[in-house]
Amino acid sequence: MNTESNFASLGLAEPLLRAVSDAGYTTPTPIQAQAIPQVLAGGDLLAAAQTGTGKTAGFTLPVLHLLSQTPAHPHPNGSPRCLILTPTRELAAQVEESVKTYGKHLPLTSMVMFGGVNINPQISALKKRVDILVATPGRLLDHVNQRTLDLSKVEILILDEADRMLDMGFIRDIRKVLALLPKKRQNLLFSATFSDEIRELANGLLHNPGCVEVAARNTSAERVEQAAYMIGQKQKRELLAWLIKERQWFQALVFTRTKHGANKLAEYLTKHGIESAAIHGNKSQAARTRALAQFKDGSLPVLVATDIAARGLDIDQLPQVVNFELPNVPEDYVHRIGRTGRAGAAGHAISLVDREELKLLTAIERVMHRKVERATAEGFVPSATAEQSHDEDQRREPMPRRGGGGGRHNNEQRRSAAPSGRSDRPASRGPANGGQPASRGPQRARTEADGNRARPAPRQPGEVDGNRAAPSRPEANGNNTGNRGRSEVNGNRAPQASDRRNSAPRAALFSARTGNGNR
Repeated sequence: MNTESNFASLGLAEPLLRAVSDAGYTTPTPIQAQAIPQVLAGGDLLAAAQTGTGKTAGFTLPVLHLLSQTPAHPHPNGSPRCLILTPTRELAAQVEESVKTYGKHLPLTSMVMFGGVNINPQISALKKRVDILVATPGRLLDHVNQRTLDLSKVEILILDEADRMLDMGFIRDIRKVLALLPKKRQNLLFSATFSDEIRELANGLLHNPGCVEVAARNTSAERVEQAAYMIGQKQKRELLAWLIKERQWFQALVFTRTKHGANKLAEYLTKHGIESAAIHGNKSQAARTRALAQFKDGSLPVLVATDIAARGLDIDQLPQVVNFELPNVPEDYVHRIGRTGRAGAAGHAISLVDREELKLLTAIERVMHRKVERATAEGFVPSATAEQSHDEDQRREPMPRRGGGGGRHNNEQRRSAAPSGRSDRPASRGPANGGQPASRGPQRARTEADGNRARPAPRQPGEVDGNRAAPSRPEANGNNTGNRGRSEVNGNRAPQASDRRNSAPRAALFSARTGNGNR
């Protein structure tokens, strides 16, 4: 059977069939074969499949078909017909790239918007016709508040990686967006898993939806070979460096729990002759884009990432995934190893497990209904100074922010208790330290080095090793540290410092006068 007959049987238009053929695909995946006809029928859909099974094409292809077959009614510029919401910048860029790939033979336009970049080019793009808009929730609402975007003409709404959006606390933003959309529309909810929270969201969003689930809940990819190495936490980085060199891994994606840990591990590997870079929410968008591009083209052999930053990354033929630390949430393990073994290819995933992580490993095996094979590194001997060296490198711990809020670097550790509100809000700065007020007015921006406050950076323009040094937003190791009025987390803008809820009482506007109250 050829590509034409397979995808043609799903009812897709000829320009889409040509684009699919140009992309080199021969047959639709199970999620595509089941989801595309239901979307084309015009009804709502709740769909789940393992990561890497083609969910993105499962909704981009039928949406492109529907928009091309139903001419748009006259509507102003900056008023999209289809809105696709994603949790992270990288996933948003990837989805919009797929829209362009499959829609290249159609007269439809698309754009992507997320934080971490200048908003002005996005405002300019919205002054033109936009059929399909891919966005992160925070930046989308920024445009709505600035009246540069009109959502009243949306015909199709898609929530991609909906489970991750809920985990990151975007439910409040999602509700705000829903309130801006027309009531009559088609709703598609795509997710890697069907959690109870996802079903609850679907019940309030979808109307008599079709349901597609092509894999058992939270099962790992069958083509991914998994193994666990039992090793002490302080010897892990030596074992990882040894495995990369001994096994000659030319492309490995390594997961850590924290941003600070990702930075430290990338520094260690680079110091020992293995070119590495870290990618996480504190990195500037330029640094994240550059590191990902180098990793994809093979010039960077190791990319160290956190769960939030790596969700949705689509890297062709990625051979190796490493869990340097096991995730606190078992489902995240499934998403991690789903970066390899994509589109039917074989993949390998290993985990470095300390004794204190055994409970996490057991929980992961219980969720997957599968035992992870225990492996040994024959020939590996940790150095006598491994623990001492580890302690010296980790001695400088990240300092908490004033008011005991915990700082941005702790956001990715709070996976099991995601906030009900917007995940990109800074930590609450209520009274702490014996009742001292948490806020005394806006603080001047200060630089950070691996999470620790440092002296203000010298005001020098230009870039050094990919880190911007602009006076208004100094950086250290690619980490945004300046506060240009509003911080950003994973592409979503946070409220201004003055917009703090439950903060300490503000000082009186006028001083009290003495006397009997008469002027």
